[in-house]
Amino acid sequence: MRWVKNSKLKIIISFLAMSMALSGSSLKANGIQHDAAVSIYQGVASNLASFPVVSDGKDDLAKIHSMNEINWYLSQMDVADLAVALKLLRVEQVIKARYVGDVSVEMLMSGAIKGMVNSIDDPYSVYMDTVMYNELMLETKGSFGGVGIVLGSKDNILTVVAPIEGTPSDKSGIKSGDQIVKIDGQDTKELAVDEAVKMIRGSEGSQVTLTINRVGQEIEDYTIIRSNIKINTVGGKMLDDGIGYVRLSMFNENTGSDLANKLQELEGQGMKGIILDLRNNPGGLLEESIKVASNFVPYGPVVSVVSKDGTSTTRFSNLEAFKYPLVILVNGGSASASEIVAGAVQDTGVGTLIGTKTFGKGSVQTVLPLDDDSALKLTIAKYVTPNNRSINGVGLEPDIKVEMPDSQEYGKDLQLEKAIEVLKEKI
Repeated sequence: MRWVKNSKLKIIISFLAMSMALSGSSLKANGIQHDAAVSIYQGVASNLASFPVVSDGKDDLAKIHSMNEINWYLSQMDVADLAVALKLLRVEQVIKARYVGDVSVEMLMSGAIKGMVNSIDDPYSVYMDTVMYNELMLETKGSFGGVGIVLGSKDNILTVVAPIEGTPSDKSGIKSGDQIVKIDGQDTKELAVDEAVKMIRGSEGSQVTLTINRVGQEIEDYTIIRSNIKINTVGGKMLDDGIGYVRLSMFNENTGSDLANKLQELEGQGMKGIILDLRNNPGGLLEESIKVASNFVPYGPVVSVVSKDGTSTTRFSNLEAFKYPLVILVNGGSASASEIVAGAVQDTGVGTLIGTKTFGKGSVQTVLPLDDDSALKLTIAKYVTPNNRSINGVGLEPDIKVEMPDSQEYGKDLQLEKAIEVLKEKI
């Protein structure tokens, strides 16, 4: 075993291996075989992780850890990957050495990572710096600062999935389906969804101006005062004739348990049938959607998550049977986790969907924390309903279509009225 006394020397060994590999690659590209260089690289790279560093003191521990990581990643890369990595490092060094202004490595690497993620052209994949990551964590906990608006991407246009009930965006007249073309005057064409979210959020009492394009209307500016957004995702009450009504505003980490408690409460009040309102519910956590669906869907599949390599993981409900007639209200603001629940109910025939076509977000994101309080939010899979339907970009068609006019006649909720009518026939 070879012992390397100095971290800098270990870096030199690593990049020497890289350089030899790249030399071999370049010669091969020009029709000259240089298998010796490639062979040397492969031998060195495969053993890099076995070169421990002798620490001269505890201050070197972080360097040792970093070098072990570097060596491991190098050993996993092929020649072509290493060539690209070396090009990135060369650009960094040129900028640091020649650029007239002051730059930091952190700033350069952050920009490079953002560029990599943006290049895959997926509106739901994004590099999150410390601020964005912390805000995401706060949102899933149920409280954050902003205007109460959930964003998505439709036809590569920043689109309002749904305003959250009772929040500044809702009170200002923002609607599901609105296209946000500017934020404080900045064009949104090149913005990822999470970058737009970061721009819209801010401290309580400050304001943000959203330029909205709404179908059939002229483009208009909406200036909204930010507030502290606290989300209670589950609400409900008893209606007449033993009909329970439950409204889910989104899916955060408390939604499943809060719903179970609300259903138990309504059962104690004599519930005979239930309306689950998922209108303008933009979704949220996958695990919570499965918990919610498991209150209604009888034993069997709820959703299947299909990963990049084609493997599928199916999540199941263990409910013996749902004992009440069920209607689910949906519209164009019902997305993601809402569509998982609605799709499972529709496919299993346990309930009736009433309203209009849903948003159509059928992809799954995961948050991968990085070492410096930042994270990568990445689309890792698509999901399909129990009947193997993919709704991404398509949405779910309701069993009974009921449009809601922009101006509700006498304040009536036509979709809710239809749901009550259908339930009365089933009770």
